[in-house]
Amino acid sequence: MGKQFQRIEQDHREFIQQQHIFFNASAASHGRVNVSPRDVAALRILDDRTVIYLDRTGSGNETAAHLLADGRLTLMFCAFDGRPLILRLYGRGRVVPRHSPEYSNLLAAHYGGIEAPGARQIVRLDVDLVQTSCGMNVPLYQFSSERDQLTRWAEAKGEAALEQYRREKNSTSIDGLPTGMFEAVSS
Repeated sequence: MGKQFQRIEQDHREFIQQQHIFFNASAASHGRVNVSPRDVAALRILDDRTVIYLDRTGSGNETAAHLLADGRLTLMFCAFDGRPLILRLYGRGRVVPRHSPEYSNLLAAHYGGIEAPGARQIVRLDVDLVQTSCGMNVPLYQFSSERDQLTRWAEAKGEAALEQYRREKNSTSIDGLPTGMFEAVSS
């Protein structure tokens, strides 16, 4: 049933690109474990061991805090239609700060230089293990459409208000861990 791989293989890449949603899971050595849904449209596979996703402003920033504290990150993809399959990417993650040279380079190379409204950082995962499992218990769902509420919210708020929101809501995790979001960006 379950199989392990040392890298993202071509059939894994194809499966990931067919999905609409993935889940990221992170934790520090203490406190709460975080699991968050993400849009696959924000994800890019750079090579057979590296994945990034453009992370947008939300009500918390648990992943950033956990990556700063511990670094462990898992991304999980599930087939909600077609043949059953669950695919997990395990590894070490880190946040690439917005306005850093690395962020600008990744944005230019992999997102056509276009930031989605509310973009706050890029999350990078260096994959050390890929695991697949059967997924036979995952229910079948039909995709209806993307939601546009986050885009409309970010556009209506504007950059200055988004910055203030991030300072209020994204500086620490719910367990009080720093996210590092407002530390000076090195050039």
